[in-house]
Amino acid sequence: MDHSTAPTPHALPPIAVGTGPVAPHELVSVARGGAGVELTEQARTAIAGARAVVEALAASPTPAYGVSTGFGALATRHIPAAMRTELQRSLVRSHAAGSGPEVEREVVRALMLLRLSTLATGRTGVREQTAQLLADLLTHGITPVVHEYGSLGCSGDLAPLAHCALALIGEGTVRDASGALVPADAALAAAGLAPVELAEKEGLALINGTDGMLGMLVLAAADLRRLLRTADVAAAMSVEGLLGTDRVFAAELQALRPHPGQAASAANLVALLADSGVVASHRGPDCNRVQDAYSLRCSPQVHGAARDTLAHAESVAARELASAVDNPVVVVEEGRLESNGNFHGAPVAYVLDFLAIAAADVASISERRTDRFLDKSRNHGLPPFLAHDPGVDSGHMIAQYTQAAIVAELKRLAAPASVDSIPSSAMQEDHVSMGWSAARKLRRSVDGLTRVLAVEILTAARALDLRAPLTPSPATGAVVRLLREAGIEGPGPDRYLAPEIEVAVGLVARGAVLDAVDDVIGELG
Repeated sequence: MDHSTAPTPHALPPIAVGTGPVAPHELVSVARGGAGVELTEQARTAIAGARAVVEALAASPTPAYGVSTGFGALATRHIPAAMRTELQRSLVRSHAAGSGPEVEREVVRALMLLRLSTLATGRTGVREQTAQLLADLLTHGITPVVHEYGSLGCSGDLAPLAHCALALIGEGTVRDASGALVPADAALAAAGLAPVELAEKEGLALINGTDGMLGMLVLAAADLRRLLRTADVAAAMSVEGLLGTDRVFAAELQALRPHPGQAASAANLVALLADSGVVASHRGPDCNRVQDAYSLRCSPQVHGAARDTLAHAESVAARELASAVDNPVVVVEEGRLESNGNFHGAPVAYVLDFLAIAAADVASISERRTDRFLDKSRNHGLPPFLAHDPGVDSGHMIAQYTQAAIVAELKRLAAPASVDSIPSSAMQEDHVSMGWSAARKLRRSVDGLTRVLAVEILTAARALDLRAPLTPSPATGAVVRLLREAGIEGPGPDRYLAPEIEVAVGLVARGAVLDAVDDVIGELG
């Protein structure tokens, strides 16, 4: 990750964090756009109410887990009042035990926001000043350094969240708003902030949640919603460039199998191929193109299944966003703390794994469409490998190799992490979710799918140029123009291809491909 390109604080209006859930678009705004946050008065009132319960329990001679006892397998030890500040500090320091590469800034900001959202529910027992400092770090663009390895997804994302909590006590390392690596205490001082001394229950409340895996789920869902519509664009360009038929995408045929994602994808393909000179050229009564290869004919079925999978994942994310995940939680109404298992990441881990499967399959069918363009026995009159002078030139031969290598990797990443529980904490935490690991590999899957679709679009655009004087549809033609205006040349002798692939990847990732289509036919479904 290039930390020098960190989002500028205050670039967007601040997000209000109250007792209710953060919306997905708000999370994206904070994580990627650098928006600051503000605690609502309702949240401050709820925080104060829960804190009063914790302080009453702290003063009681009866041990209360997380307030006057040790943690995990050490929960049986009663901690005297004079040592409880040290207890919380020791918890954070010892749990900030991550290792490996630095996690992306957007992921850390997402998990910080989600932890703040849980604190704001009034179910964790932290003090207002502690929640406010976490909000201040987000607003000032101060991002703790979190490492790739350390979370088992139960009790939540302990190590990643502990690295964030460490910054609140002025320890550890952070990235400031410019992306520079600095000590936490120095970054706080530069922003006019002071570290907190953690009181009873606060250390535990700061680290016991599913915020990392959930944040990555929400970010991946936003990306996949864009990529699955882009996959329809790529498929339309391939159907068109390979002289396929659009008749199989008719609404009455899709209605025979009423999956909503399939219907939406097929409707997109119909709209994208409307008024195509290429399709019209072989649509006459003598056309026998009703049995295109599966990678063309079944695009809505595959893309649609991925859409429906995403919809399910988003429903799980919505429920998790509305949750207060901590252990123990404050039952304010009854003035007590209650242990629970809500920190277990299984619901989130399952759908993270499921999305990796969908991403791999959408990439796989994309690669198969690309491959058809390059085989003269299957591309209906185009030159081998779309080369200018086959034999002298290799055309897009190795671009497809790149796709194939990525697809092979995506298939490996589709192996589920959530079934790979490994016991910890002296067998107290004897079944864990591995949700963080599922989320980390999904991020790689999303990146891989982006690259595979970019290569298909690059290849299909070259094929459509080679179909001249037949003209593409207005929608697909707009994508071809976008590529050419971005500096990607049309057919010709071999040239250095890697930079062109990266340009196409950028256009897909930024949503520019969809914007070009939307400007012509309106927003795709």
